Amino acid sequence: MMHKMADTGAQAAPQDAQMTKLGKEFLADLWRNQPEWAMYVGKYEGAAQLTIPDAADRARQLAFNERWLARFAKLDPAQLSPRERTDLAILQNQLKAANWELTKFKEYAWNPSNYNVAGAFDLLLNTEFAAKEVRLQKFLQRLQNVPAYYVAARASIDNPTLEHTELAIQQSAGAIQVLKEGNKQAQASKLSAAQKQQFASRTEAALKAVEEYVSWLRSVVARGEAKRSFRIGKEMYEEKFALQIQSGLTGEQIYQRALQAKEEMLARMDKITDELWPKYLANTAKPQDRVAKIGLMIDKLSEKHTTPDKFVEEVRQQLPILQKWLIDKNLLGQDASKPLEVRDTPEYERGFSVASIEAPGPYRPQDRTYYNVSPMTDMKPEQAESHLREYNHWILQILSIHEAIPGHYTQLVYANKSPSLIKTLFGNGTMIEGWAVYGERMMMESGYGDNAPEMWLMYSKWNLRAICNTILDYGIHVQNLSKEDAMRLMMRDAFQSEAEASGKWRRAQLSSVQLASYYSGYSAIMALREERRQQLGAKFDLKQFHEQFLSYGSAPVPMIRELMMASTSAAAAAPAAAHSGMMSKEMKEKHQKMHAKKGEEKKAEEGKKDEPAAKAHH
Repeated sequence: MMHKMADTGAQAAPQDAQMTKLGKEFLADLWRNQPEWAMYVGKYEGAAQLTIPDAADRARQLAFNERWLARFAKLDPAQLSPRERTDLAILQNQLKAANWELTKFKEYAWNPSNYNVAGAFDLLLNTEFAAKEVRLQKFLQRLQNVPAYYVAARASIDNPTLEHTELAIQQSAGAIQVLKEGNKQAQASKLSAAQKQQFASRTEAALKAVEEYVSWLRSVVARGEAKRSFRIGKEMYEEKFALQIQSGLTGEQIYQRALQAKEEMLARMDKITDELWPKYLANTAKPQDRVAKIGLMIDKLSEKHTTPDKFVEEVRQQLPILQKWLIDKNLLGQDASKPLEVRDTPEYERGFSVASIEAPGPYRPQDRTYYNVSPMTDMKPEQAESHLREYNHWILQILSIHEAIPGHYTQLVYANKSPSLIKTLFGNGTMIEGWAVYGERMMMESGYGDNAPEMWLMYSKWNLRAICNTILDYGIHVQNLSKEDAMRLMMRDAFQSEAEASGKWRRAQLSSVQLASYYSGYSAIMALREERRQQLGAKFDLKQFHEQFLSYGSAPVPMIRELMMASTSAAAAAPAAAHSGMMSKEMKEKHQKMHAKKGEEKKAEEGKKDEPAAKAHH
């Protein structure tokens, strides 16, 4: 049973009602202006409208951002309760980041992969928000603007990077697939003969537009016009880091911490390797070089893996096991009513990562969540073997912990239940990725995988990857790290296969800052957990910490810390208010609920068995 918690027990502040009203007005205005974004969060009122990404649209977005920044600036954060104050800070950061993107970063000009109509069309086909014919009619209306969309895309692009141009060419095949599927469903539907004819005609024009866009991109590459560097440089990196990560640290600071964490993790892995050596490599001489020794053990363990044809199915079979573990170990409540479907990654999304979660927005939390897993059908035998060794018996379980349970899937289910719609809608990627990495650690600490040293070694390898993601990202975009040095970092120092390292090099070229979010978020959550453990002492409860942490939506970790501290202060103040004899009806109800909850917690504490001591593999 999932636990829904209030944001904080704090009393309303003078400007709370004004902030609540403004927040609602902002969201209504945003969804009118951003119909595609609205679809991704579960609002389909504007689904028939395809936005043309031209200069006029960018000017309209800037005006929207400035208008709302001015309105929010009239509020005084000191006159808001913690919940509303953090909502305000999130919205202001969101608008400032959007302005920075449009006026300084200007990715619209150099990233052709930003232009792909597939996503919204795919939602119309696969989200049952209305009868099929109603959805197909919206699909038909959107089709009308596809040619103009790609004309605007071409006009917007100026000196793109080669890497993003090649990605756009690859992913456009997915758009063609979705458009053809839409027409196929339309022809088999109950639409009128005239609508079906119109569907076929508009699909043909849309397909032609996509094909012409791809042809034009290929000509840009052939003429050598895709020559912008994918590296964004220190100034842009630090500005983007501050807006996206929101940790209070700079990119350079988290990079330095990651370097230290890498050394600590290698020391732990060295000890586990010594423990495993007699079991697996008794007849092999131990190398003097620490990294070489650990690498030999990882290579040996990586021989245990599934086969290409069973890769996706093995992921599917892991989910009920993970869910049962969380419940049995009393780590985190689960909601069995929220469907999770494992599927092959749609073609228009391939080429970026091995697996991902696509979750419904808070407006339609009942919709299916997809766990996308890239199939191995197109891999050559040697590529497949490298991939399977990377995602071996142990790592594949950790992947599902990260992506699904208790990682992204579970966190996003909780986020959709948060009382703060704003914190869920404008999720902080660092908190989201950090929680998934923390989830891996939490499962290992609870003894998952029989607390076996093999599992701990592979977990450590996986966690080392998150640490090295930060080193890699900063190194590439700020320090001009070469491909050779990047591959050496991943393959030698982080024990990644060549296939995995090549994929990560590609991903680091196509993105910036995002790879630093994993370690940034994880380290912040671990620090907060220990702070709360020390603060609450014997009253600290791990499950309660997890559920309270997730109850705040996908807010940045520093904001979650502020809200947790506020809830503790409010709880401490409530008994004093009770004795004053001046409690309102609302405060009395809160006070009664709090005492009831404390009674339940006391009973739970009395009935709880001592947790087993964790092994030294931590």
